[in-house]
Amino acid sequence: MPRRTTALAIAGAVVALAIACLLSLLVGARTVPPGTVWQALVAFDPTSADHAVLASRLQRTLAGLAVGAALALAGAGLQGMTRNPLADPGILGLNAGASAAVALGVYLLSISQVTQFMVAGFAGAALAAVTVYAIASATRSGATPITLAIAGAAVTAGLGSVVSALVVLDQGSLDRMRAWQVGVLGARDLGDLAAVAPALLLGAALVLLPARALNALALGDDAATGLGVHVARTRVVLGIGIVLLVGAAVALAGPVGFLGLVVPHAVRLLVGADHRRLLPLCLLVGPTVLLLADVVGRVIAPPAEVQVGVMTALLGVPVFLVLIRTRKRVAL
Repeated sequence: MPRRTTALAIAGAVVALAIACLLSLLVGARTVPPGTVWQALVAFDPTSADHAVLASRLQRTLAGLAVGAALALAGAGLQGMTRNPLADPGILGLNAGASAAVALGVYLLSISQVTQFMVAGFAGAALAAVTVYAIASATRSGATPITLAIAGAAVTAGLGSVVSALVVLDQGSLDRMRAWQVGVLGARDLGDLAAVAPALLLGAALVLLPARALNALALGDDAATGLGVHVARTRVVLGIGIVLLVGAAVALAGPVGFLGLVVPHAVRLLVGADHRRLLPLCLLVGPTVLLLADVVGRVIAPPAEVQVGVMTALLGVPVFLVLIRTRKRVAL
């Protein structure tokens, strides 16, 4: 891939992300003029209704940046680690595991802080990942892309039923999780974002740093070992990073699906399969897609809002079906 093409892709992604951030601040039930955004940035007035709306949307936009980057990076890392073009934290059950653990925490321990959600999310995502891999490995064909996707779908369905049962059994849990369980960006403030930031940064570092090793893993375990890659250690590091990213993202916004599937494939069309370019660009494209989906969800059914988790599913399902039908042409 020529450097000029990569540079153009990065520049285009930066511009698209800036436009998505601006739309996220301006568009909603109450339209805010662009000049008001500048006034709020240089001279914030807490008594101004427009400035108050912008402050709320700024928190929502920052949450979208963090969650979009985390899920896109986790999806790219998961696809590279498993050599599975259908891998995604939602499809392989990680989101469902984190959601079920949070639901159990809300039901049994009445947890409500984002750090408590995050710890529960880490544990649930890790347990779900191990369960899906164990189920897929126990089949006659082993942990192939198809068996991993089927095992992930089964685990996701089972854990989804657990979450539904818990929120129906307890009215308090239902009130706390009604919006969160379908994915929502506006439920957390800047303090919550700061609380999960260390986990997000550490998770991102653990997925970004082994980019060369991911390129070697794409050639197969034997070839990677021949190139000097410690396969097992690399997968453990990537797995920890992915669990940190997914757990923190679920704690912030709930289980937002399909973003980790769609974004890495879109980025591969731009810059190819080299993870040294793919992973950093996912950090830009992931938040762009999530913020635009959130903006569309605000205006598609006024005066109500469609949660961002629903919007990403509407986008991701047709892409997922296309990938299944054309998986032989999908290269990692």
